[in-house]
Amino acid sequence: MKLLVTGGAGFIGSAVVRHAVGQGKQVVNLDSLTYAANLANLALVAGNPLYTFEKADIRDRAALDRIFAAHIPDAVMHLAAESHVDRSIDGPAAFIETNITGTYTLLEAARSFWDAQGRPDGFRFHHISTDEVYGSLGETGQFTETTAYAPNSPYSASKAASDHLVRAWAETYGLPVLITNCSNNYGPYHFPEKLIPVVILKALATHPIPVYGTGENVRDWLYVEDHADALLCVLERGALGRTYNIGGENEVTNIDLVRMICAILDRLRPAGAPHNRLITFVADRPGHDLRYAIDPTRIRNELGWRPSVTLEQGLEKTVAWYLENTDWWQPLLARDGVGARLGMA
Repeated sequence: MKLLVTGGAGFIGSAVVRHAVGQGKQVVNLDSLTYAANLANLALVAGNPLYTFEKADIRDRAALDRIFAAHIPDAVMHLAAESHVDRSIDGPAAFIETNITGTYTLLEAARSFWDAQGRPDGFRFHHISTDEVYGSLGETGQFTETTAYAPNSPYSASKAASDHLVRAWAETYGLPVLITNCSNNYGPYHFPEKLIPVVILKALATHPIPVYGTGENVRDWLYVEDHADALLCVLERGALGRTYNIGGENEVTNIDLVRMICAILDRLRPAGAPHNRLITFVADRPGHDLRYAIDPTRIRNELGWRPSVTLEQGLEKTVAWYLENTDWWQPLLARDGVGARLGMA
């Protein structure tokens, strides 16, 4: 199987690339290398004959047509996206252009390629999305694949739009698609503007650890290597036209998550203990969703997939990885917007 993975130099995309190459699949990584991309995420597969990199923008139809014709993929795994909610508040245009226009352009290129190849039965277009398209939950309940969409940020609205485009291309043109909506990812190679790496790196620098509002917002955390495994499982065994929600089965409030990370750092880097003294509550994000939680029944019952890493195990691995890989994250701190408070517009 040859995969065309968009956004393969990003956090989740690079995990998919590493996992797929590890399974013996050929992978073409299509990435435009925006601020959050990092080819260092792929050092483990660079030079592997199963891996190829193509620098291109998913909004560039000519480039897409060239890449499809040159590599003749069996499947597309579409992960390229602008994904940081805070940045979407300050500058929504990039999210509209990449997540909506880019997805449309990729769908059209994939459809044209599929038609030209005689519409092979085995072709798949797998669109990777987020549980944020469903909006915010109260204290009870979970998102299912039939939950109504109610996005509350420019980011989640742009992802919701891209989900609808993929579904429409399946219904109207017959394109063989799969959609997955995941909960919050974390793990190694996470770009240092997201919550967990921010907490780790602020603590290591003995800087205040910012926690939005009261820290009572709840997220379901999914270890990124588990997510990559689930995505390949859906690609290979999922029913065409189906949506599968992928959750970590690890709900926790933001403040409890931060305290867990601080406790791990107290053990692994005791010189800075107690790290929880650095916790600082800051003004909340506009439109901050209260709670996300995924009901994973469909993927568990239909495909037999469940996460293998508990939150405690995953956080231990993640903190240890950041402690051991200073050379990876240190240069990223100089990238635009990293370390600054965003999303207050």
